[in-house]
Amino acid sequence: VQLQASGGGLVQAGGSLRLSCAASGGTFTKTVMGWFRQAPGKEREFVGAITWSSGATYYADSVEGRFTISRDKAENTLYLQMNGLKSEDAGSYLCAASASQTFGPHPSYYDYWGQGTQVTVSS
Repeated sequence: VQLQASGGGLVQAGGSLRLSCAASGGTFTKTVMGWFRQAPGKEREFVGAITWSSGATYYADSVEGRFTISRDKAENTLYLQMNGLKSEDAGSYLCAASASQTFGPHPSYYDYWGQGTQVTVSS
C-alpha cells in the first residue's frame, strides 16, 4: 500500500492550502485515514481523521474550525483543506491509513504512512 501526499508549500499567515493523499496498491480495507504533522524536534501530532465508509470526521482542538478533512472514495484520495493558517501549523504533514476497527489520535493506531509534504507559514 502506498500513500502519496502532496500540496504543501509556502503560505502567508491567514492563508489557505489544500493537501491531498492518494492511496494506491494493496487490497486492504481502509477503515480510517488521518493526517498528522511533525515540526522539527517535536513529536508527531494528530491533526484529524475521517472514517472511510461514513465520512465522519475528528479533529484536534488546535485545528477545529479551520481545517476540514474529506475523502473521495472513487479516487481513493484523502484531502485536508487548511484555512486561517498560523505559524504554529507549520511542519511536515503526513497521511496515514488504518485497517483497524478502532482508532485514535496516536500514530500507533495507523498501519500505513505516506511521506510528508512540507507546509511553511510565513508571518
